[in-house]
Amino acid sequence: MELTALMIFVGIYAVAVASPGPGVAAVVARAMGSGTRRTLPFIAGIVIGDLVWFALVVGGLAVLAQSFQIVFTIIKYAGAAYLLYLAWKLWRAPAKGIDEQPQIKGEGFKLVLGGLGLTLGNPKTMVFFLAILPQVIPLQAVTPLAIVELCAIMVVVLGGIMTGYAMLADSARRFIATPERMRTVNRATGGLMAGVAVAVAAR
Repeated sequence: MELTALMIFVGIYAVAVASPGPGVAAVVARAMGSGTRRTLPFIAGIVIGDLVWFALVVGGLAVLAQSFQIVFTIIKYAGAAYLLYLAWKLWRAPAKGIDEQPQIKGEGFKLVLGGLGLTLGNPKTMVFFLAILPQVIPLQAVTPLAIVELCAIMVVVLGGIMTGYAMLADSARRFIATPERMRTVNRATGGLMAGVAVAVAAR
């Protein structure tokens, strides 16, 4: 695949990923409540979700996805429900310092599913790929190497930008690390997470 085409895709994709939306809001809320490390599985789920939408578009399955919209609707509401659960956990979290937050068994896998549900429940991602990919390279001419290149770009760009947001949120969190302030942060981020869940369900 031509370098120029790849650079165009990188630029457009990076702008789209960095734009504030449900994914960014959820990552920031999660990192504010639990830190960067415990937000990484959620980011991984978001990345996997983008790769799934990309595969559907490249595979010519976008029409099939629209035909089975009920499946993606169920995924959307399941993702929103899990985000509400996370919001509830944040709201009720005990007022402890940032180094005292307990690790929940199986949390990583659940967070991956939460990020995946959030992304798969947002068909705008599919619309983005349908609008952008044909401008970069004709879908019928996509080679296996081009697919690998685009997937690698998506992992690096999306994962990097979301991790950057998480690190910024985590840094802000460390300035308010006293138990009293952490209670306020937990409830504020819980409210933000609940807002994201409602926004996802209402799409």
